Amino acid sequence: MTGFVALYIFLIAAIAGYEIVARVPVILHTPLMSGSNFVHGIVLVGAMLALAEARGPLEVFVGFVGVVMATGNAVGGYVSTERMLEMFHSKKEKA
Repeated sequence: MTGFVALYIFLIAAIAGYEIVARVPVILHTPLMSGSNFVHGIVLVGAMLALAEARGPLEVFVGFVGVVMATGNAVGGYVSTERMLEMFHSKKEKA
């Protein structure tokens, strides 16, 4: 796969993702975030596999940055989903 084809696929995926997310009703944003957290978990596994196959120092650095960014994205997604779900609980349940 050439770089031009990879860029083309990335642009098509970005446009399709934007169009899909923009049409989701507000009430379905929390389940959509849960699904995206699942996808970020897969990205994290892929980054760890890429780091395990890295040969040179540059590849190790890029793999490490990928693992750190994927971890932060997944953890941040779960934290924000948790906060959103707390908004649906009534205050009587906490007492």
